[in-house]
Amino acid sequence: METHSFKTEIWLPRPLQEVFAFFADARNLQRITPPWLSFEVLAPGETEMKAGTLIDYKLRVHGMPLRWRSEITVWEPPRRFVDEQRRGPYRLWIHEHRFAEKDKGTLVTDDVRYAVPGGALVNKLFVAGDVARIFEHRKQKLEEIFPAR
Repeated sequence: METHSFKTEIWLPRPLQEVFAFFADARNLQRITPPWLSFEVLAPGETEMKAGTLIDYKLRVHGMPLRWRSEITVWEPPRRFVDEQRRGPYRLWIHEHRFAEKDKGTLVTDDVRYAVPGGALVNKLFVAGDVARIFEHRKQKLEEIFPAR
């Protein structure tokens, strides 16, 4: 299976504990996901995050409705966690979130490894651009949520 990778970083002018707490709430994923995906966390109320936690979502990709289930496979607050797709559009999706104190703020690093049906051509034509746009939107939203004080 051919895998692809995507990495991005953003520095936020807030303490590590505050930033990690935001990401530790699964419902906040809706706040930073582009509206064109019609993304919705299906769990009612607060989800306790820990290794083994399963989170279900629904979304639309290019107009097609999809269900997605991810599992938190690594939970090391406040430094990192990993979510892996258990059901969804990818053949493989492993997303590592890392958090580090830097310059009186927090450096957030997203490292994603993924594989798509159809391989490199489908990735080039459809998926890579979508992934980049999703994370660019996410950066913009995070800058709004965590502005400099």
